[in-house]
Amino acid sequence: MDPVVVPLLVAIIVVVFLMASTVRIVPQARRYNIERFGRYRRTLQPGLNLVLPVADRINTKLDVREQVYSSDPRPVITEDNLVVNIDTVLYYQITDPRAAAYEVADYLQAIDQLTVTTLRNVIGSMDLEETLTSREEINSRLRAVLDDATGKWGIRVNRVEIKAIDPPHTIKEAMEKQMRAERDKRAAILHAEGERQAKILTAEGTKQKDILEAQGTQQAMILRADGEAKAVELVFQAVHRNNADPKVLAYKYLETLPHLASSDNNTFWVIPGELTEAVRTVTSAFGDQSTASPPHTAQAETASADDTSGEGPVPALEADLSLSLDAAAAAEEAEKQAAAAVSDAKAEAEAAKSTQAPPRRERTSGG
Repeated sequence: MDPVVVPLLVAIIVVVFLMASTVRIVPQARRYNIERFGRYRRTLQPGLNLVLPVADRINTKLDVREQVYSSDPRPVITEDNLVVNIDTVLYYQITDPRAAAYEVADYLQAIDQLTVTTLRNVIGSMDLEETLTSREEINSRLRAVLDDATGKWGIRVNRVEIKAIDPPHTIKEAMEKQMRAERDKRAAILHAEGERQAKILTAEGTKQKDILEAQGTQQAMILRADGEAKAVELVFQAVHRNNADPKVLAYKYLETLPHLASSDNNTFWVIPGELTEAVRTVTSAFGDQSTASPPHTAQAETASADDTSGEGPVPALEADLSLSLDAAAAAEEAEKQAAAAVSDAKAEAEAAKSTQAPPRRERTSGG
């Protein structure tokens, strides 16, 4: 082999190596920190970049996209001395690659420790109930503290979220019992509300039913009273139109007397003052029959005038005596019937009074 070819090949290899060391291609969303002889020189941007071979070297390669960091659960003590395990999720982004590489040795560990200490300070001023219900407040306070501390490291904290808060097992059981009691309470309240509404609707229906029944009863009583009034009016007109004899009216009056207390619902009864007058009318009507009969008198006088044997007036006298006895017997019978009707009415009224709770007084009106 020619001795000139070997050095030439070596030179070519060295030139290619130097050229390859001079060119650096940086991907998108990446940043390379370049050091020259151990000192920070510059940060390479995405694309084709030229560096001095041997003198320049890449110290750190950083991703400037938004990153997600999930920490492990850490024990934190609340204000009411309960230990809860809290793990967080952190969203951050590198804004200054030089500061992220040279201001802090390990920015992830630094952010993790800063998150734990901040959580302990924030949760330590809250009780368990407030901790479970104040996640937004805790997130805001964490983000403010972390963003202020990581700004000089070239990192911007975009969002901090509490992923889980795990209280002790005994506290979980107590919380479950409390929630079960709350659900039972709400169920009982809803059931009571339903029953109340049902009772209200039932009462409204009963009220409407009673009102309608009362209105129907009222209309029936009004119609019945109108019918009875019309019937009485027709009877009254018929009596006056036919010019009824007072004896007939008095007899009808006594005939309706026993029906005064015939109803079961009567708690008192009234004896009209015209009772004695009606009895007197019937008595006088039947008693005057012997004297108010001119034909019988004329026949008696004729018989006494024509009879010469002395036995002619006897039949007429016996007839008058029989008529007088019949009238007296009718009057006496009418009085007995009236007295029996009054006594029956009294007995029925006393029986109704004894069976009903609120006693009512009997009223009698005399003639």
